[in-house]
This record gives sequence, structure tokens and C-alpha cells, in this order.
Amino acid sequence: MATGRLRFYSLSQMGQANIVYVIPRDVPEFMTMGNKNYERPMKTLYLLHGISGNECDWEYNGIAEDIAFKYNMAVIMVTAGNNFYLDRKATGCQYCTYVGKEVVEFTRKMFGLSDKQEDTLIGGLSMGGFGAIHTGFAFPETFGGVIALSSALIIHQIASMKSGDADEIANYDYYKEVFGDLDKVEESDANPEVLYDRNVKEGKTNPPVYMAVGTEDFLYQNNQIMKKFLEDKGAKMKYEEGPGIHDWTFWNAYITKGVEWVLENV
Repeated sequence: MATGRLRFYSLSQMGQANIVYVIPRDVPEFMTMGNKNYERPMKTLYLLHGISGNECDWEYNGIAEDIAFKYNMAVIMVTAGNNFYLDRKATGCQYCTYVGKEVVEFTRKMFGLSDKQEDTLIGGLSMGGFGAIHTGFAFPETFGGVIALSSALIIHQIASMKSGDADEIANYDYYKEVFGDLDKVEESDANPEVLYDRNVKEGKTNPPVYMAVGTEDFLYQNNQIMKKFLEDKGAKMKYEEGPGIHDWTFWNAYITKGVEWVLENV
């Protein structure tokens, strides 16, 4: 299994950015016998971390190498800070562009990865689950599927916040800096629902979405709002829940469920 980390200059972040990768190009043939995933070209999964995380989370706490080996899939992991993978007006803060365009283009060139939509997936947990859905809808021509676990789908929650307010994650000032004017956030491009509807209006096909959340997760109700939105829109999606809180036990159990569903529905 080829693994490593590298640093490259990111235009969208105006500085050096780190990537961790797991690429199963060197797996001996005797280890893949009977695995139908090796009868097709290798696919790519871009995995996003949660708040306070970094590019190492899915390697050290998660099962990135297991995913790469079992599904014949390059796994690319990035760092985007606590920025919800959103583009901001400030120079060097284009995190959606970074994940959805720049990293994809760089890694395709660097590692010879497939440039086909059906071979390119995006997933994440918590803030990264939000980022996976948002980025998937922001670049529907790039991503063939989305895997969103315990997603921090907090748009409607923070829309009612006022100065001095705070929730389990952060305070009003943080959300205002990251999401912009909170009085207008529900109608802004920071809202994945807005991007979904725009794609439909413009005749673009939104990627299929796999969602999963633990029934004891503090973000459970937030996920129900997105679930209902996608169901009402007739989106191609699958939702699963089960006993669990906001932790790696749940995420490691459901990431493979998500990968398998997306692979069957790309």
C-alpha cells in the first residue's frame, strides 16, 4: 500500500497545504484475487476531517488504508482548518475551491488518478460531512457520489443566532466570520440546499448522497432536516441511522456502508 504525505503550494489558500494519501497501486495480485473492485479501474475518495481535525485523522483514527485496499480506491485526505470547507471573501480563504477543484486537479496530475466523475467521490464526518455535501453540490460535474457522516448541517440553527449566542460547537462571532451574514445565510451559497436547487434549475445532476448519523448524536436533529429536504426533492440518496454518538466507533462502522452504497449508485 503506497502511503505518504506531501506539501504543495495552494493558490486558493495562498500558502503551503498538506495532503495525506493512501493509494493501492502496489498491492500484490495474490492479495486481490476474488475482489471484484480490482476488476475495474481504481477510483478516488476525498475524505474531509471534522472541526479541530486535520489531514491525519482518517489515517490515524479512521480506516483509510482499509478502504483503499478493500475497494481499490485512492484515498486523499486534506486539511482545511475550522472553516466548514467554504469560500470566503478574504484572500487565501477559498476552502470550497481548494477541496472541490484545486486538490482534485493537483492529485489527478500528481498521481495519475481518473478524471471521470463516476470515479471521483467525496466524503467526510461532522464538519467534513457538511463539507462533503456542500462541495459535492458546488461541483456536481466533478463528484459522482457523496458520503456524509454525522454531518454538521447547522445552517438553519445558526440562522437565528444573535451576538453573544453560542452552541455546542462555537459562538456567534465564529459563525459570522465563517458563514457571513447569519441573517442571510439560509439564502446564501453557504447553504447546500441553495446549491442543490440551483443545480436542478440549471439542468445539472446532483450527485447521489449517502447520509448516516447516530441516534444519540447531538447533531441528529440537524441531519433530519437535510434528510427531509433531499427526500422532498426526490434526490437519489440513502439515509441510515443506528445506536451511536459523535465518535470514531460510529464513523468507522458507517464509512464502508457509505462507500458500498455510492459505488452501487454512481
